[in-house]
Amino acid sequence: MTRRTPLHDLMLHLGARMTKFAGWELPLSFHGILQEHQAVRTGGGLFDISHMGRFELVGVGLIDKLQPLVPTDLSRLQPGQAQYTVLLNPEGGILDDLIFYYQGGEDPARGLMIVNAGRTAADEAWLQTNLPPGVRLENTTSKQALIAFQGPRAALWLQPLVDLDLEKLPGFSHSPVRVLGQPGWLARTGYTGEDGFELLVSPQTGEHLWRALQGAGAAACGLGARDTLRLEAALGLYGLDLDESTTPLEAGLSWLVDWSKGEFIGREALSAQKHSGLHRRLVGLTTPGRHIPRHGYPLVYQGQKVGEVTSGTLAPSLGHPIALGYVPRALSSPGQTLGVEIRGQTWEVTVAKRPFYRRSQ
Repeated sequence: MTRRTPLHDLMLHLGARMTKFAGWELPLSFHGILQEHQAVRTGGGLFDISHMGRFELVGVGLIDKLQPLVPTDLSRLQPGQAQYTVLLNPEGGILDDLIFYYQGGEDPARGLMIVNAGRTAADEAWLQTNLPPGVRLENTTSKQALIAFQGPRAALWLQPLVDLDLEKLPGFSHSPVRVLGQPGWLARTGYTGEDGFELLVSPQTGEHLWRALQGAGAAACGLGARDTLRLEAALGLYGLDLDESTTPLEAGLSWLVDWSKGEFIGREALSAQKHSGLHRRLVGLTTPGRHIPRHGYPLVYQGQKVGEVTSGTLAPSLGHPIALGYVPRALSSPGQTLGVEIRGQTWEVTVAKRPFYRRSQ
């Protein structure tokens, strides 16, 4: 059965072209992917991301009890801070990537984990199996609306609607907030390469917030623009660029692995991979033509297949195709020339530095 978010009726009313994604019916676009992409890059765009999984975690010594479950050191987190990290299997493969928002409080402490929609059920089962005694997990995915508001004018347009000084909220911070006078929660995080926010509010407040921000100039945006925006920022998508067959070391996420912390699931496998040497790496790829390297297309070198594309698109902000893909380590340096097979023909691509796009500060 296809699921619908609390804002589904509003999305239809606004003229969304809907699509199926991870078991949900979600907006693909409203007025065109290019227009929505540029709205986020130049002003502000709204995304209904209520489909993403949310777990509330409560427990005495919560941080210490979560440490063995992730490769990242969470001990440095202060209440109101967040950490991007991954869940790993014993082989070091990525089960999911997520953001953990530490809310703190007197023991028992609290935290919020936001995970990928397609992994929500599997993540919940994995966590319930691996969480130590004393930590309670509640799946709150269906209780509230989750809205992403991204773009260089997001703070300006959102400020009049909340009771929090947004200038004092750093990136990867979060706080309880009143939105249009109603209780909610706000984080300075996102998935577009722009400044922006993610807000948890009641469905009714979510609809009022959406309309108020559109009235201020924000554009309604769908999954199409969300994908082109995240790819320009070289942010991996679980199921395409990241999965159980890839490790954080291969995926360019070695910065998430803290070797100085104690044991964690997958540590032994990652340590073995580190010492034996990586055989492949996720790289950025560009091509000056109009032929777009897409998911699954073979990457070749000297006539031999050496890897494949995981994600690709025509980058609206750059005017040429970009892609991500795994290639042998020896072919992973920026400037390396490769080929990509597209419908029986081979076209030149070049390994490029990531991200492809950086916002102006």
